[in-house]
Amino acid sequence: FHPTDEELITYYLRGKIADAGFTARAITEVDLNKCEPWDLPEKAKMGEKEWYFFSLRDRKYPTGVRTNRATNAGYWKTTGKDKEIFTGQPPSTQELVGMKKTLVFYKGRAPRGEKSNWVMHEYRLHLKPASKSNK
Repeated sequence: FHPTDEELITYYLRGKIADAGFTARAITEVDLNKCEPWDLPEKAKMGEKEWYFFSLRDRKYPTGVRTNRATNAGYWKTTGKDKEIFTGQPPSTQELVGMKKTLVFYKGRAPRGEKSNWVMHEYRLHLKPASKSNK
């Protein structure tokens, strides 16, 4: 199971968001805030070094936009810029379908956490702005 970034977003993630009952043989649901990275392999449906999960984003504050990425043992920290994911059509008709964020797990609490070798890629859909109707 080695889907492309585009496939993960356009088929799996879009399918899951459109239908909460959507399932994929290779992808299971996990609450990443209640699970340490070293516990993830046993929760995965397949894979030795790469695993795929659906997880809802947890907000740090109920009315805010910041994402809570802390676990009991540490936290996931964003590294680098988000990568834009486009459909595989020719450049003139490519469409932005989502974003990919890379995170690294740090043991302990910020800002003194100890960097680990655990890396996670988080995908999100690019939502098109609602079009204004001509009334």
